[in-house]
Amino acid sequence: MKKLNNCTVLIVDDAVINIDILVSALENDYDISVALDGESALETVKKEKPDLILLDINMPGIDGYEVCHRLKNSPVYKSIPIIFLTGLTSLKNKTKGFEEGAVDYITKPFEISEVKARVKTHLELAVIRHELKNNNELLEQRVWERTRELAITQEVTIHSLTSLAETRDNETGGHIMRTRHYIRILAQHLETNPRFAKILTPNYIELLFKTAPLHDIGKVGIPDRILLKPGKFTDEEFEIMKAHTTLGKEALDRAEKYCGVLESPDFIIVARDIIYAHHEKWDGSGYPQKLSGEDIPLSGRLMAIADVYDALVSNRVYRPPLSHKAAIKIIIDGRGSHFDPDILDSFLESKEQFKEISIKFADDKV
Repeated sequence: MKKLNNCTVLIVDDAVINIDILVSALENDYDISVALDGESALETVKKEKPDLILLDINMPGIDGYEVCHRLKNSPVYKSIPIIFLTGLTSLKNKTKGFEEGAVDYITKPFEISEVKARVKTHLELAVIRHELKNNNELLEQRVWERTRELAITQEVTIHSLTSLAETRDNETGGHIMRTRHYIRILAQHLETNPRFAKILTPNYIELLFKTAPLHDIGKVGIPDRILLKPGKFTDEEFEIMKAHTTLGKEALDRAEKYCGVLESPDFIIVARDIIYAHHEKWDGSGYPQKLSGEDIPLSGRLMAIADVYDALVSNRVYRPPLSHKAAIKIIIDGRGSHFDPDILDSFLESKEQFKEISIKFADDKV
């Protein structure tokens, strides 16, 4: 913390005798600078910012009110405490002085002991405010750094988990990149819909983008003979395959429990909903919970369209990719059965952006 004897006081008065008296009274306690008029005062402040200003009002050229007004309207100098030290004694003058931003008002003739006491008080307050400001800035910097560290940790965790999934399924890499962009585009087109406006905030949309790559992490628990099967699943095999939603959710649940999380952060909530609900269907015929309508988390409903579109237009070991047009038709046929009608409408509004994303992040480009 800055010490008072290191503070600088600027004395501004056109009467040399007043300056001499004030300098003599204050020079043993503070560094002193002086100015004989308003213009000189402003120039002095620019050269060396004082910690406090003792300011006369009636001066040739720019008066004290104007000096105070200019300083208080400057982001650089507005924090300097200004004490008017003047022969103007009316209530109107005092009121105007405080309206211009002065912290105190002393009338002439003045008592040296009073001036010294008020200067000391306001300097102490200024030093404390400055220290608090520095502490707040330091705290904000630390919070920013911590937030950035957490964001990086999230990204590293997601990348690690999705990379692990890629080692099991070589179709996963491009699919992960495309679906995270699909879901963000879909949400951005949908955020003006009154049904979704409250939840689809910029922060929530960013969470969707960050967590979407986790939607298939449960596939690491599916046997290779099923996960990599080139043909159609048997009923038994499909039941095992469907378990990837539950396996992914349970992995997050165990991680939370292990870490002693008392309340799930938004990041985990959104990730879990995407993992667990992206195969649910609007009419209740999906899995694993057979949820229907708005009982399906919004993130799951959004991922359902992103996931299906990408599966249709991508190459699979059991079939070649469908055209963009053919994929659109199949998705339209799912209105009200597989997909939330409003979300499907949003998809149709953004379908050309979906096509651009599928090309930009094609498997041979990621």
